[in-house]
Amino acid sequence: MAHVTVLGSGFAALTAARKLRSGDPSLEITLIAPEPQLVYLPSLIWLPSGQRQPDDIIIPLNNFFQRNRITYVQGAVEGLEDGGRLVRTSTGDHRNDGLIIGTGGKFIKKLPGIEHALTPCEGVKPVMEFTNRLQALEGGTLAFGFSGNPKEGSAMRGGPMFEFLFGTDQMLRAQGRRDKFELVFFSPAPKPGIRLGAKIVPKLMKRMEKLNIKTYLGQKMVRFEADKVVTEGAEFHADIIMFMPGMTGNPWFNNTTLPRSPGGLIAANRMCQVEGFKCTYVAGDAGSFPGPDWMPKQAHMADLQAEAAAANLISELNGATPDKTFRVELMCIIDDNAKGAMVVRTEKFNIALPSVGLAHKAKDMFEKRYLRQYR
Repeated sequence: MAHVTVLGSGFAALTAARKLRSGDPSLEITLIAPEPQLVYLPSLIWLPSGQRQPDDIIIPLNNFFQRNRITYVQGAVEGLEDGGRLVRTSTGDHRNDGLIIGTGGKFIKKLPGIEHALTPCEGVKPVMEFTNRLQALEGGTLAFGFSGNPKEGSAMRGGPMFEFLFGTDQMLRAQGRRDKFELVFFSPAPKPGIRLGAKIVPKLMKRMEKLNIKTYLGQKMVRFEADKVVTEGAEFHADIIMFMPGMTGNPWFNNTTLPRSPGGLIAANRMCQVEGFKCTYVAGDAGSFPGPDWMPKQAHMADLQAEAAAANLISELNGATPDKTFRVELMCIIDDNAKGAMVVRTEKFNIALPSVGLAHKAKDMFEKRYLRQYR
């Protein structure tokens, strides 16, 4: 009986664990993560409006582990040894016959004054801080922005910032407070959102103009201050700053001999194999994979990679040659609390549908269906 270890408790790790169990009921599976819970990041955007509460999107995983005969080990990963066969954690060492890494990436926090900005995809805490601070304001300027990793174009997550921006606009209008606030969008990219598709960017910019959202684009970031955003071309006041920096690898990657991409992520092939390592795979934000430069860092992509990783690891453990690749697919609904615009991009086509209430309902229904498997 082979013993497989999965690192992490996010989308990539949990999908990998599910697919391992369904693919080979005989496997002994251990999952290592700091907490036995999944934070459903796509629904963070609904916390400020009250459409979700933290407990709605923080899912305890004990029932999931029990149903799927997965041994949970609490601890933070600190390094790997013996070609991936030994995992070092804050609570002890653990051996394995096969390994899937799904611990996600880390946001780059090198910009001076970045402690003054809230990074929403870090979890519930920064989003609730935004929520509470906004509720306490009678008016002011709210700044929303994102940047990338200059060494790796795909190592970024900008889509949620459009949702926080448009969602905040819609929420303030519903509260009758929009006229008391100035909303600003900023990015060092001249065409932010280009990974959604070249035809999508003008639509986003037109929507901002229609909603009276001011933009500062194409200027390198210099620093943040407690109440100010400073770029090389301009600076402006901001009472609250929401900012998503580019992504890089987790610090524990440095305590390994894992191959790294220019941007600091774990280098893997299209089958999610870690280059030069046997029975070792990576999925989701932790990995750097070959493919188009618009390949997204999002839950859907992490799921697709995790499915391939699990199938290929089972094949390798059984002495077969891994051959399952993942399809590259960007799929999202840019939601504003009331309506949503569906965007799909594959290697063959790119579409963006108009913003409609039905898409908002679809996103709500997908969340409920997705989380049912983990409750």
